[in-house]
Amino acid sequence: MDPHKFHGKDIPHIKLHPKMTIEDLVNVFASSGFNGRQLGEAAKLYAKMIQEDATICLTVSGAMTPVGFGGIIKTLIERGFVDWIITTGANVYHEDHFAWGLPVKQGSFDVDDMKLYENEIVRIRDVYIKFYETLEAQDQVIQKMFGDNFPDKPFTTAEFCNLMGKISKENSKYPEKSFITTAYDYDVPVYISTIKDSSLALNLAVHRLRNKVYNLDFVREIIEQAAILYDSKKSGILELGGGVPKNTAQQTGPLLDQILRRNDGGQDYVIQITDARPDTGGLSGATLQEGKSWGKVQDAHHGMITVYADATIAFPILALYVLSNQKARKPKRLYKKLGKLYEKLSEDYSKNPANKKKNKKRN
Repeated sequence: MDPHKFHGKDIPHIKLHPKMTIEDLVNVFASSGFNGRQLGEAAKLYAKMIQEDATICLTVSGAMTPVGFGGIIKTLIERGFVDWIITTGANVYHEDHFAWGLPVKQGSFDVDDMKLYENEIVRIRDVYIKFYETLEAQDQVIQKMFGDNFPDKPFTTAEFCNLMGKISKENSKYPEKSFITTAYDYDVPVYISTIKDSSLALNLAVHRLRNKVYNLDFVREIIEQAAILYDSKKSGILELGGGVPKNTAQQTGPLLDQILRRNDGGQDYVIQITDARPDTGGLSGATLQEGKSWGKVQDAHHGMITVYADATIAFPILALYVLSNQKARKPKRLYKKLGKLYEKLSEDYSKNPANKKKNKKRN
């Protein structure tokens, strides 16, 4: 359809009534304009990804778990609407507070932070966390989890989070209050895009100073992530914010095509919820269409929607929409399949004539 012609759906004179459902509200958004329309169409695209049994990656940047949104992620995992996750170490660290019953409260953003410091309160915008009762208590939990009993062999962050989920599942006070424990139950891989940039890694320092070595196999995990895309008939990403989690998920396409010479084409669908501007050149604000030039997406004209909005507003609407009208899917349980997916990609790479010729020239 030529966007330069005068055609398209008529915009209705919108009416609201007290008995409207979330589906009705999304239809209101989708029939309007601006970011309201984008939000409505994004919700419908998420439903389409589920209907087509796409392998769905959720990327989470920003401080989404301190505001309790880990519970939304947990529900999506249980319904089979999220198959694998890429997030920050901070989101994993703060999510575990809820499992262990450590206090996190609503506070205020209009405060004197010098006084908060004196009162041993840590602030994330308008969320308060206690320094000793929460952070130090969580630090002790993490240090115990990944101390002397943690294997010395190379590991991925998916293995790190899987073990964390297992331990919290078996030992925490409220294991049902963590998407990390749910990911463990449903074999959903949870990758941490920059683990060293978080309190998870900071807590490993006490053991490293006692000469315990941690060998993160970051190359293996980027291959695993690409292998998930490679094995998927349809693949999509729901991006909350941008940052490294966004790029980690999207770089699976360039790894397959640019590096491994697969010519597979990247993701079929991407939904991006962001408040970052594209004109600054940063990845967080980069348009999804720009990603086509890198081979991150299949089509620059279809299957991609960007919503310029606060994810704490838009994400619950998308989630509730699909929870309301989509049947639960059978879990793909990708975590237990990662080894086989890795081997399949490895074998196919070695059989590729282009790679054989390339390696022969090098020798």
